[in-house]
Amino acid sequence: MPRKKYLKYLKTILPLFLGVFFVYLSYLHSTPQERQALYENILEAKIGYVLLSVSFGVLSHASRAYRWKFLIEPLGHKLPFKLSFPAVMSGYLANLGVPRSGEVLRAATVASYKKIPFETSLGTIISERVADLIMLFLVVSFTFFLQSEQLIFLFNRFEINPFIGLLALAILISGGVLFLRIIKRTKNKWLSKLRDFGQGILLGMKSILRMEKRGWFLFHTIFIWAMYISMFFVMKYAIYGAEDIPANVIMLAFVVGSFAITLSNGGIGIYPIAIGSAMFLYGIPRETGEAFGWVLWGSQTLVNIILGSLSLFLLPIFQNKN
Repeated sequence: MPRKKYLKYLKTILPLFLGVFFVYLSYLHSTPQERQALYENILEAKIGYVLLSVSFGVLSHASRAYRWKFLIEPLGHKLPFKLSFPAVMSGYLANLGVPRSGEVLRAATVASYKKIPFETSLGTIISERVADLIMLFLVVSFTFFLQSEQLIFLFNRFEINPFIGLLALAILISGGVLFLRIIKRTKNKWLSKLRDFGQGILLGMKSILRMEKRGWFLFHTIFIWAMYISMFFVMKYAIYGAEDIPANVIMLAFVVGSFAITLSNGGIGIYPIAIGSAMFLYGIPRETGEAFGWVLWGSQTLVNIILGSLSLFLLPIFQNKN
């Protein structure tokens, strides 16, 4: 097997294995009575609140798709919602198979259907992620101020270092800009292609500075994260025994879950266990906390699979109409 193909499979299998491993550990450290209570809590979840939580998730996806157009417009392109929404959802679907592949698929989709340069579109998506990282940093800072000891304990347990991600992103962007400056006048064919690709990404990233409707971009960014948090707060009413979980515990679980979901394919295995561990620190039974995490993760993942699959079906139809 070629080395490149081997690494591709490794990137897919390792996160999935990590998620399954955490599920196995959770199984080993629970009693038959606790496992039975976990299954019952999941099966008896109140469907009305689950659907309400799911609706908040769909609203966040729709807002993300709509926000994207504010980054595309300064580049001289129009991105209709009927294309941006299926592109976003198909990207979520791709992330379940290969982590972080969804961003590439999103950029490739609009490059194919609207002739927007791939590297430029990818640059706008990177700008989106930077805005989301800032929001996550604000939420983490607020939660850390309230519950620093518990948050540090959980980050250490799941080997999460939020600052490494931010630092890596900053180094990557700075290194890329420096590299482009170094090869600015190169005549080498391959370096010229690499330079042009990098400059296209930078052009897309700079679109955030050229937006006319920055207020709307900020509104949607805040709205997206408000919906994420609302998904959590509503879900506690769906699980028996979780109705009285205080807001500070929900916020702690939200922060831990936000990082845990990146450790495996779509957070499979790790996400529910991380949620359960966060709540267990406050005396909430592990089976209640993990049921909370499994129902939240399962319902959102199911919706992403359905909408993502439907989007892949509808995108060619959109192309034919145009």
